[in-house]
Amino acid sequence: MTSTPSVIVFDVNETLSDMSPLSARFVEIGAPAELARIWFAALLRDGFALAAAGGTAKFATIGSEILRGLLRDVALTRSLDDAVTHIMNGFQSLSLHPDIADGIRALKSAGMRLVTLSNGSDQVAESLLTRAGLRSDFEAVLTVEDAPAWKPVQAAYDYAAAACGVTTGDLVLVAVHPWDIHGAVRAGLGTAWLNRTGEAYPSYFAAPEHTITALSDLARRLN
Repeated sequence: MTSTPSVIVFDVNETLSDMSPLSARFVEIGAPAELARIWFAALLRDGFALAAAGGTAKFATIGSEILRGLLRDVALTRSLDDAVTHIMNGFQSLSLHPDIADGIRALKSAGMRLVTLSNGSDQVAESLLTRAGLRSDFEAVLTVEDAPAWKPVQAAYDYAAAACGVTTGDLVLVAVHPWDIHGAVRAGLGTAWLNRTGEAYPSYFAAPEHTITALSDLARRLN
């Protein structure tokens, strides 16, 4: 991308939101904390599989059904229905990562348009940003539930561009997930990989245009 982008598109789960508290919710229902990461990986796997085969389903539907399977043989401290509800409700109480608020304000001050594009629901993103006092900085909360397919299928990124009234080349996706970066690159977006953990970027995915360790770095990179 050679020109300054007009719209910054944010992934939500793990990019904006700190999902680590979900592990505590697993413990509260009698399940091991490490099951949280296994569950989320399985949720993404099945969402991607549906997208690859030309189908789709809601994040909450996939997540709830996978939870039922994973928890079936766990000695739970409550009923299976209550346990699934307790985990899924955890998304409504997550907080932003510490680097996000300042980064959002810097990008907004630089004149960027800000939107989200999540494989999850718009309610989760709306709640997250509203509780952080940042909802007014975003002109739209977009979700693949209104798109033909989940990210990283190109149709998801095309949907975001159309919703913003721009071309994909006017967008920069910010995400912690290399698979999301790869999909955005292939769809013609600019990309910023938010690497908070210091891990290596997978060589088999298309490389990001920018690699940052905190969101506040991005505004300086783009100006």
